[in-house]
Amino acid sequence: MTKLCANLTFLFSDLPFLDRFDAAAKAGFRAVECMAPYEAPPEVIRERLDANGLELVLFNFAIGDWGGGDRGLAADPARVEEFRANLTQAHAYAAATGCKKLHIMPGKIPEGADRAAWSNTFIGNGRLAADTVAGDGIDVMFEPINTKVDIPGYFYATSSGALEIMDAIDRPNVKLQYDVYHMQIMEGDLARTIERLLPRIGHIQIADNPGRNEPGTGEINYPWLLSRLDALGYTGWVGCEYRPVGDTLAGLAWAKAYLA
Repeated sequence: MTKLCANLTFLFSDLPFLDRFDAAAKAGFRAVECMAPYEAPPEVIRERLDANGLELVLFNFAIGDWGGGDRGLAADPARVEEFRANLTQAHAYAAATGCKKLHIMPGKIPEGADRAAWSNTFIGNGRLAADTVAGDGIDVMFEPINTKVDIPGYFYATSSGALEIMDAIDRPNVKLQYDVYHMQIMEGDLARTIERLLPRIGHIQIADNPGRNEPGTGEINYPWLLSRLDALGYTGWVGCEYRPVGDTLAGLAWAKAYLA
């Protein structure tokens, strides 16, 4: 049975961050994820999780100055120390909240930059992250993001690009974060790709295309695709990382069968 996870960066965004945990639980979710939990102390987040019977599934290592244009920094040779400082912080948050998946974002590579240097930095930081958190049973997630619509210049945009980095890191707790929306834009052939990559997939996220809105608003046949995931034996969470067209609760009509 499909297990939906509410992305609290995208859903219930009209509420203060901590209140989104309450709203997600009231809507029927039993798990949440977010881009960055660092605006609240980890013990406070744990209190909200416990009070609502929620599991924190996923959040990111350092994302940098998002408002200033950063989209991560783990591949930037000039920001290694910044990443390593956040690695300690992210590990502490994960340990305190029980989160078992941390997404590492490489950032946007400037035009003309030395791609080999960025790759080597990303591999080194990815290996360090994986080794640091392995003892707590935490996986490090690698997510290709589309460069056509959402993040032009992002370091990698295809599943093969992610797997190349993952293979170079060569750690058992390195997993693919497969975002259906991003991969529909960049690759298509969703069902066969997921089936082929399933042994390496550690987390799945969804949104419809175009628009990155809730399932049912675009071209992706989510009822079929989610049932296919069940048939393939995927038992992980499916993160709802979409922008609701309107009110979050009103937009969850598509999910009632999964949240019941």
